[in-house]
Amino acid sequence: MDIYHEEHGNGAGRPVVLVHGALSGIGTSFGTILPSLAKTRRVIAVELQAHGHTPDVDRPLTVESFATDVIALLDRLGVERVDVFGWSMGAAVALRLGTDHADRVGRLVLASVSFDDAGLHPGLLDGIQDLQPEHLHGSEFHEEYLRTAPDPAGWANLVTKMKVLDANLPRWTPEQIRALCAPTMIVLGDADIVQPEHAVAMFRLLGGAVPGDLTGVPACRLAILPGTTHTGIPYRAGWLAPMIDEFLDEG
Repeated sequence: MDIYHEEHGNGAGRPVVLVHGALSGIGTSFGTILPSLAKTRRVIAVELQAHGHTPDVDRPLTVESFATDVIALLDRLGVERVDVFGWSMGAAVALRLGTDHADRVGRLVLASVSFDDAGLHPGLLDGIQDLQPEHLHGSEFHEEYLRTAPDPAGWANLVTKMKVLDANLPRWTPEQIRALCAPTMIVLGDADIVQPEHAVAMFRLLGGAVPGDLTGVPACRLAILPGTTHTGIPYRAGWLAPMIDEFLDEG
């Protein structure tokens, strides 16, 4: 699986890999923030199986295979260790890289991530299996797909495969989150698909600040963006870019 990637910037530090959301691509996930991040670092933006410029293959879409594909790309590029910034499905891929390929990951930025189904707002996925490809015609995701996909007629198959992934979301145990080695920044919109309580619980598992403990700044971060929906996060570059730069520069 030879996934499409773009490289931007030429910073001397550890590269940062950008992993997009479901049905999205580099443009709709990172179009506003990528130029800011590339000012000071090397950015490797990927497009996963069946998304954007990357063709589909006869294989289900899973977070585990996505993570393996990213590692294979890094091997081909001769890149040993990276930071990873993922949004939505891409955040799950980034988390899987952190737990299953810890030696290849420096720092993680996880935007709109949950480590189990309970982290999502109740009923969020009710009716997802009734979603039809044409329901998304005219959306920014569909328009990007038509511009970039090797086979623009593959949209229906992508949506069908994504519904299977949504019915089998990846899960991690609290113990796996607690054992994560990579310093991690969690990003959430206050009107996101993930419940704020879940993000705070994950922050605590990662060793986040304990109430009343003012002795130091923890290695992990939690950023909840005001007035921001799930699909609004990619447009908060003005807030996110400086926070991410500061966080990544610390290690």
